[in-house]
Amino acid sequence: MKEKTKILDKESINRILNRMAHEILEKNKGTGELCIIGIRTHGAFLASRMGTRIKLIENKEVPVGILDITLYRDDLTLISSQPVVHKTEIDFDITGKHVILVDDVLYTGRTVRAALDALVDFGRPTTIQLAVLIDRGHRELPIRPDYVGKNIPTAQQETIEVRMEESEGIDEVVIIEKSHLPS
Repeated sequence: MKEKTKILDKESINRILNRMAHEILEKNKGTGELCIIGIRTHGAFLASRMGTRIKLIENKEVPVGILDITLYRDDLTLISSQPVVHKTEIDFDITGKHVILVDDVLYTGRTVRAALDALVDFGRPTTIQLAVLIDRGHRELPIRPDYVGKNIPTAQQETIEVRMEESEGIDEVVIIEKSHLPS
């Protein structure tokens, strides 16, 4: 695989997250009953950053949690015979809340479907709204985000790689072209 195009840098990501925080606050008329839950791993980092921005804008803290969807995936047996399950960290009740579910890239919709299944084990929120940094298309399930950082139409042989300072040491989003094997 080779890096094809850098589509977002640190400043672009920061601008997008600021805009999305304002959109979330506008749609939900402030922070009342609002909570943010990020899908592990990059979605969790983005959710944390979103929570920080909302606090700066409204001067009110919103609960932020981390959701691990490993056991809810429909491709669990394809990933590994012994998948690594990480801890879900939601230490607040989501019943009656407006949950902002955050992920880095929306592709087929299967990750979000798994997250929705996992969330209902923690309560019955009033609404679940989806916020994604990148929507690359190619949906297999009828899932649509409420908040989109950037729409990036991609070819099937391309992938989007989100790199974040918390895990990769740099904030950027790149398109990666999968290498083709000679026939």
